[in-house]
Amino acid sequence: MGKKAKKSGSNVFTLFSQKQIQEFKEAFGIIDNDKDGIITANDLKTAFSGVGKTVSDGEINNMLGEAPGPVNFTQMVTLFAEKMAGGADDDKVIIKSFEAFEINGQIDAEMFRHSLMTWGEKFSASEIDDAYNEFSIDGGMIDSTHLKGLMVAKKEEQEE
Repeated sequence: MGKKAKKSGSNVFTLFSQKQIQEFKEAFGIIDNDKDGIITANDLKTAFSGVGKTVSDGEINNMLGEAPGPVNFTQMVTLFAEKMAGGADDDKVIIKSFEAFEINGQIDAEMFRHSLMTWGEKFSASEIDDAYNEFSIDGGMIDSTHLKGLMVAKKEEQEE
């Protein structure tokens, strides 16, 4: 039992900046709808419903199943650390993030703008305007395939 076995638990907080930890706390507070300190299936359903996304019980169970036990704040941060350490999952995570906003291959531009200005690392209106100039937008809808192509690395260029 060396010190290497202690990569999770409270030491997980040293992997993130104070600002990131604060953002995780805000996110946890939003997701933990009943404010009992544990993220449950009902909390996740309510959180997804709040952003207009319907998720199945199977999807919810898969999310919760990634944790070895109840998802309290420390466990949530540990899951984030594990996802980030995976490296190879980064593009998948980015794509899944955009897919959360997607309806029939498109993303409502105003809803997406609101989300970018409201949650997480908030963007300013001018930052969003600059980004939107690069997006393919028609009739107030962003082409999500084009957007994902802009946001994820091209694998062919990275491989040797």
